[in-house]
Amino acid sequence: MAETRKDHSEHTVYPQAEDPHTDPKAVPANTEDVTEQVIIPPVKEGRFAFLKTRRFYVVLVMGQILAMCLVSTGTLSQKLVLEGTSIPAFQSFFVYVFLNLGYTSYTLYKYGVKKWAQMVLKDGWKYFILAFLDVEGNYFVVLAYRYTTILSAQLISFWTIVVVVIISFLFLRVRYRIPQILGIIICCGGMGVLLASDSMNGSPVGGLPTQVKGDLFMLLGATMYGFSNVAEEFLASKKPLFEVIGQLAFWGMLINGTQAGIFDRASFRSATWNGKVAGYMIGYTLTMLIFYSLVPILLRMASAAFFNISILTTNFWSVLIGTRVFHYVIHKLYPVAFVMIIIGLIIYFAFQNSLGESRKPWLGLNQEKGVVGVGTAKKKIKVKVDIEAGSGASRAPVLDEAAT
Repeated sequence: MAETRKDHSEHTVYPQAEDPHTDPKAVPANTEDVTEQVIIPPVKEGRFAFLKTRRFYVVLVMGQILAMCLVSTGTLSQKLVLEGTSIPAFQSFFVYVFLNLGYTSYTLYKYGVKKWAQMVLKDGWKYFILAFLDVEGNYFVVLAYRYTTILSAQLISFWTIVVVVIISFLFLRVRYRIPQILGIIICCGGMGVLLASDSMNGSPVGGLPTQVKGDLFMLLGATMYGFSNVAEEFLASKKPLFEVIGQLAFWGMLINGTQAGIFDRASFRSATWNGKVAGYMIGYTLTMLIFYSLVPILLRMASAAFFNISILTTNFWSVLIGTRVFHYVIHKLYPVAFVMIIIGLIIYFAFQNSLGESRKPWLGLNQEKGVVGVGTAKKKIKVKVDIEAGSGASRAPVLDEAAT
């Protein structure tokens, strides 16, 4: 079906399949092919349209919250290493356990055991791949902190952006406009300023030498994160959040537990166990629970690319926290780098419509292949249609029963 919109000021109406309840002769061969009348409300276009919405500031702030979550987990990981406890697989195990207890339990409550089992049989392999990428990303990132500093590790993580952009372009049909590419370049330029300031100091922040092995582990982890971010954005746009997070945790717990039992046994026996280590582990787990709960919402409201350029500011927050924890010294160029990254984020969204990146190209023009839920463009479209229906202008369709 050709889907075009000639005039943004008018509603675009898609034909509605005949209702078999009102017309006995109309019996669809496949009920999944029955579409409802979906009315596309006007979308604000033009320069700075998205910047004028509350949605932009929500994703901007949420991105910085996630950046600080990553800084916290990185700081706690390095503190564990300094205490003599480096158990990269086991360290993340309880994150998956608690996510599984919360989200999988809720999924069972919503679906029932039978429907949950059917979902696992049908889509379990997709979630297994997502969980594998996520577990290995966590493993290699945490492992990297054995050999490198927190700042050096965060600097390398910008490689995730390259992976995300390439995968999104090739497989999800995402097409980046010139302002978006310019925004990404400016953000990466901010990273370059950070690197320049370190070279001016003559050594990495903190005075510790960066080991090649740690850099390679971080590079591998960043690659895994790039693939997992794109996969999670795709699944979160089509499925309820509780299903996506629950399945990620379910398979992640099994994969991570197996890996910890194989690779972390020797490290577990030689690790230091005291009150500080317990506190760091609890802090790490709680922070990651917040992180995993917020990421899919941001991926719905924006994209994997925006998520990763948002968390480039982790390097600034790393140094800010490191001045207290690891006695780092802030160079005068660090605030400049931070401002450059924020400006890059603003330019990234400067010329997008009022829905921003929440309208996913792989879901169709009016997001008919997606789910109605928190942060989705389809929910925003449905709300606008409901408003029109309340004024008597049109009938509000029920697009999807899932609310999250």
